[in-house]
Amino acid sequence: MKRFLFRRKTITLSIGITLLTLSLAAMAFSQALAITTNDFVPFGELVLVEGTLHLQQHITINNNRVTIKTHAQPQGADGVGQTTGDLYQAVGVTQEVDTLPLIGGATEFTFVNNFRLIGQKTDNNFQVHQNVHVTINANGDVTNTIVNETIDCN
Repeated sequence: MKRFLFRRKTITLSIGITLLTLSLAAMAFSQALAITTNDFVPFGELVLVEGTLHLQQHITINNNRVTIKTHAQPQGADGVGQTTGDLYQAVGVTQEVDTLPLIGGATEFTFVNNFRLIGQKTDNNFQVHQNVHVTINANGDVTNTIVNETIDCN
């Protein structure tokens, strides 16, 4: 056991001295020191979702304005984790309201997305929330932009 610890300390010390020497030599000769690392970090799994996406649109024309409202909602959408085989249900609502002028005038876009994958286990849920609002004046200049986005895994 003592021999193993001695070898480990010796190897660690040798690597440390080598790196220090190379670093000092690089600085002394004013040469660049480049270090490249290449890691593979698992971050989740691909979930294949199948089902129906209910889309509803409503268009209103009033004076010089057109308003387009879009509503999207998964129905009976189930998912399967491609690595673990875990089962999920896809739920949520996405809504968009676009107000456009027929001739000249300001334009507004509002987009709100709430999408969740609900797992059967604890701590394997995924939620995306997005809120985007953009206002463009009659000259075509963007005068207001709000973007809020959160992604949670729990």
